[in-house]
Amino acid sequence: MSTKLKQEAQNPLILRCHRLMEAFAKSDDERDFFIDRFEGFLVYLDLDKPQSELASIEEELHNHSDRYCQIPKLSFYETKKIMEGFVNEKVYDIDTKEKLLDIIQSKEARENFLEFIYDHHSEQEKWQLYYQERSRIRIIEWLRQNHFHFVFEEDLDLPRQLIEKLKQMLFQSKVGKDILNARKTLISKAKTYYSNEALNPRPKRGRPPKQAAKPEIEPQVTLDIYTTVPSAARPFLFTPDLNPSSAFSIFSSKFETEENLLNTKRLNTGENDASLTQKLASLRALSSKWVEPTTKEIVKPENFFDDEEDDDEDFDLDKVKIPSPSKQKEKSKKKETQKPSKEKSKVKAIKALEKKPKVKRIIPTQQEAKKKTKGKPLKKIIPKKK
Repeated sequence: MSTKLKQEAQNPLILRCHRLMEAFAKSDDERDFFIDRFEGFLVYLDLDKPQSELASIEEELHNHSDRYCQIPKLSFYETKKIMEGFVNEKVYDIDTKEKLLDIIQSKEARENFLEFIYDHHSEQEKWQLYYQERSRIRIIEWLRQNHFHFVFEEDLDLPRQLIEKLKQMLFQSKVGKDILNARKTLISKAKTYYSNEALNPRPKRGRPPKQAAKPEIEPQVTLDIYTTVPSAARPFLFTPDLNPSSAFSIFSSKFETEENLLNTKRLNTGENDASLTQKLASLRALSSKWVEPTTKEIVKPENFFDDEEDDDEDFDLDKVKIPSPSKQKEKSKKKETQKPSKEKSKVKAIKALEKKPKVKRIIPTQQEAKKKTKGKPLKKIIPKKK
């Protein structure tokens, strides 16, 4: 009982939300994460460690199972639900929404989802904020289910040195007034995580604040101070530094940092770049064959120069006098009046033929002559002389 009393924390555990977020995202079939109930440090079972160290940490976890709590693994259904929620709530462009929904249904959805959002800068910031809010709610819910008394270091407004003192004197009951006052603020802050608003944050009412340039403030980072870490767990402490580039790629275990994501994109697009270089080379070869015509190659208009000697001189476009459009219209009208069109002449010829009188036939046909003479030979009719 004496050991339990010595190891009882006098104030809520000071945890880092971004570390828990990374542990929740990267916990899978090959990676196991545990959190300590006494001080809140994280243990990561790295299989690349020596076999002797792995055997000792497994024995420690087995013998003190009440001290360590395993962090749950993020299932495919949960990741899919997070991605679909972001697409339906935060993406407004129809084309990008359809493309992201197709990616979610494909293989390696998380990796392809991050690569697509990384190329679309308008969706990057929205995704980071959405994922941080969703994962924060999930972590708070899990810590409440396992009865952790905690606060997040990112939510504290205390000075850095005071937070480090709180970590160092976590199990000491006799402390100074500054530590006692800081513990009271931690206890009041810890109650907010067990309220309904922690899991269902309400939007703020009233007018939105004026949009102003956000000042770039470096996040406050304190030292990791743990006094009760067993010797078997020390090689497996999970203490990553707060890296802003890892905030985007934390959703996938494949991308440790933003540089890893960029390297994979370069490898995937290597073949496409080679084909593009070939196309550019062919276009340059075609453009090199194109020769612009010089001023000497321009055809001169007929009868532009009166003298034959001026034909050898260079042709100056600035000296050309282009007639006005009004003069061109007058010339075309004169030509129409001088030369009648062919259609008018055809119409006149048809009218002249219609006016001519029709000539009656005087000479009878052979049938008419036979009827009149009844088969007798016809006499030649000699016209009388007048």
